[in-house]
Amino acid sequence: MLIFNAILLLIFDVYIFFALRATKIKVAKTKWFSFVWWGYSIGLLLGLYISAQFNLPLAYRSIILVAFFMTAVSKFIFIIILLLDDVRRGGIWIAKLFTPRKNRNIADHVEELSEPLPEKPVNGISRSEFLTKSGILVASLPIFPLSWGMISGGYDYKVIRQKLYLPNLPASFHGMRIAQISDVHSGSFYNKKAVLGGIEMLMGERPDAVFFTGDLVNNVASEMRDYQDIFTKLKADLGVYSVLGNHDYGDYYFGREDSAAKRKNLKDLKETHKVMGWDLLLDENRSIAVNNEKISIIGVENWGTGRFPKKGDLKKALMGTEESPVKLLLSHDPSHWRAQVLDTNVDVMFAGHTHGMQFGVRGEHFQWSPAKYVYKEWAGLYEEQDQKLYVNVGYGFLGYPGRVGILPEITVFELIKGEKPMLS
Repeated sequence: MLIFNAILLLIFDVYIFFALRATKIKVAKTKWFSFVWWGYSIGLLLGLYISAQFNLPLAYRSIILVAFFMTAVSKFIFIIILLLDDVRRGGIWIAKLFTPRKNRNIADHVEELSEPLPEKPVNGISRSEFLTKSGILVASLPIFPLSWGMISGGYDYKVIRQKLYLPNLPASFHGMRIAQISDVHSGSFYNKKAVLGGIEMLMGERPDAVFFTGDLVNNVASEMRDYQDIFTKLKADLGVYSVLGNHDYGDYYFGREDSAAKRKNLKDLKETHKVMGWDLLLDENRSIAVNNEKISIIGVENWGTGRFPKKGDLKKALMGTEESPVKLLLSHDPSHWRAQVLDTNVDVMFAGHTHGMQFGVRGEHFQWSPAKYVYKEWAGLYEEQDQKLYVNVGYGFLGYPGRVGILPEITVFELIKGEKPMLS
């Protein structure tokens, strides 16, 4: 990925640089512009290499990643505009090839000799120059929301309250409150005080149980070293239950192949769950009782479509829950719901994984994110007949150290015995 990103950024740089030099923008033709342009790009690529190869402090790595992300987004937008202009100009050139010379006026012929793709300036500026300058402006616009998302959005925890109507819910569980967080990604954190504030916010809701639906770390168990004491504060009378996510297995650090180091890392991560007092469910279930009535909490290892690990064994996890009136499933990847869970009698599945791509719009009656083009179910509550899926957009962040529009989420569910009221 490092090599791919470096090559991609270099292609962007070459294309944009020569496009700017071809305009009438005087600054782009100066020597110092060349030094600044290529110096910044080389410095950024060098920073990426150093951050990947050496154990830099997280604050420095975050700065490098943010700089790369914002630069790549801005240059990508600018390239789209330049490509559109080049396609337009190319169309003009091709059209002239098929236009009989006798139909071309003298002015066109003279311009063609001096410029391959001529354009007459309109009101002192050519169409291409206008598009180039407009592209610079448009490409710079993402810097502002992305900067604000990093300053504010990454730790702006939002409590979302959701009622879950379950006809078969035992009366003793009516009104039960469950808090869910997901995708902590502790290796990305750089503000310990803010993380603690979010956990205190969750505990202020006084949940009866807490669910964590995977991705405690980015790569290695040691990332939790500075945050373990904070997440140990998660307590609930009926327990704190957790599962693993795709990042927890160490594949992105140790590779997909088995190794002693990778096995030890996973063992250490599982031990971290135990030390924090979390009940890690590895293709297994727990029965919780209130007044001699019971429901089942089920947890599977990560199971995702496409390139993501398919480690979970749902059939194994469900064994022994046949007589349970309500089954609540923790499974990290929401794609598991359609792939397998809908073929079972699981009542509600709780998932995470998508992060809502940490960018978009989310309101009470409308939500949008690029995540919707990747996942059919990517944020909030989904229902199909009597079965439900809730996708939490995550507590932490990955890559870009911030969020724009899709804020970090603490979900608080209230279990209700009965059918969902019909809207009048």
